[in-house]
Amino acid sequence: MAKCSVCGKGVSFGIAVSHSHRRSNKMWKPNVKSVRVKTAGGTKRQYVCTSCLRSGAVERA
Repeated sequence: MAKCSVCGKGVSFGIAVSHSHRRSNKMWKPNVKSVRVKTAGGTKRQYVCTSCLRSGAVERA
């Protein structure tokens, strides 16, 4: 899975518990988009989560 290149947010694992209390493994995936980002050497395509995009942590190309 992809990770956010700004904050490092990645996949989280845990246990989903149903109403009858049966337990199963669960995976929560971050909302990661592939965007073009301005860097010192020009533009570069990176994976960035939407919370970093909304906060303005990256400058899009």
